[in-house]
Amino acid sequence: MIEIHDFEIAARGHLPRFVFDFVAGGSGQEHALRHNSDAFEAVKFAPRALSGMTCPSTSVKLLDKTYAAPVGIAPIGMLGLVREGAEVMLARAAQTHTIPMILSTAATQTIEDVAKVAGDSFWFQYYPTQSPALNDNLIERARAVGCQTLVLTVDTPVPGRRLRDLRNGLQIPPRLNAKTIGQLALRPRWALARALAGTPKLANLEGVDGDTRRSFADTMKLLSAPSMTWDDVAKLREKWKGNLVVKGLLNPEDVLRCCQLGVDGVVLSNHGGRQLDSAVAPVDVLAACRAAAGDNLAIIADGGIRSGGDVAKCLALGADFVLLGRPFVYAAALGETHISTLIHLLVSELSNTLSLTGVPIDELATVLAQNLRT
Repeated sequence: MIEIHDFEIAARGHLPRFVFDFVAGGSGQEHALRHNSDAFEAVKFAPRALSGMTCPSTSVKLLDKTYAAPVGIAPIGMLGLVREGAEVMLARAAQTHTIPMILSTAATQTIEDVAKVAGDSFWFQYYPTQSPALNDNLIERARAVGCQTLVLTVDTPVPGRRLRDLRNGLQIPPRLNAKTIGQLALRPRWALARALAGTPKLANLEGVDGDTRRSFADTMKLLSAPSMTWDDVAKLREKWKGNLVVKGLLNPEDVLRCCQLGVDGVVLSNHGGRQLDSAVAPVDVLAACRAAAGDNLAIIADGGIRSGGDVAKCLALGADFVLLGRPFVYAAALGETHISTLIHLLVSELSNTLSLTGVPIDELATVLAQNLRT
């Protein structure tokens, strides 16, 4: 594994087609999905020479905690479909390498089990559901395990149309038909491991509307809140005493609104290209969102980041931190040691980029931003 794309190639050969499509796919014709990565090609550095830097530090401070690198594990739903125990594996790696791990509401392991392993690296992604009782339950459970950072996701008022999942008839739990059985026959190791582990379930949502089998689209409807407004964000700000991060913003005006409400941070994200297919890429609006926010909140970028060089570009454009999703899913699919390999690779690439640009990590935004596309 010498670059992040290698993890995807290996995972494609390990996972059945319907599972790989669930991870890799986007919405609609996947324009936003592709643009997330392609947008980085237009961002270039004008490096500073003769800096004298050796072994540049990659550590950063975010929300009053110091992390080993400005990289976190994005919230990813239904990870148990990829590999049994994947959430705990990622949590353990996050704690070992001192980076944050955000557990999805749609996880296949409980808040309590994952938080126990992640320790102070644990963040919780909160999807407001259509059940007020369940919403209160999720927030209280996050508080009870000592979660310091709640990540409110706001870009799913309705589910995106994920055509790969629709064509594959993906259901939660997965169903067997002639098509999926044929795909499983081509991946016998995964199929055997999955059979021994049992059917993955949405561990934090069990009991909601019964334990009936749902399509993935129906599951996303359960996790959608079309009536949510800024008033709800204000109420959550009053209710949640820890760090509150709002995920799924792309408009500078919305970032400014978060500043006014006392939110601690935002994640610029188009949901990995899985919601609005014509959405801009986070890197397209990073500089404008930083200008709107000033120093009033933390800005985290999420989407299309596939190297330590991409991490550096986000920081230079104004981000304080970044999240990666799919690469960590691919690594988890291959096994726990591969997660550590991925983290080491990202940190190594970031360090190499810092050395070649000749700028310390805490000066990227001020020294190099003028040389980047804004």
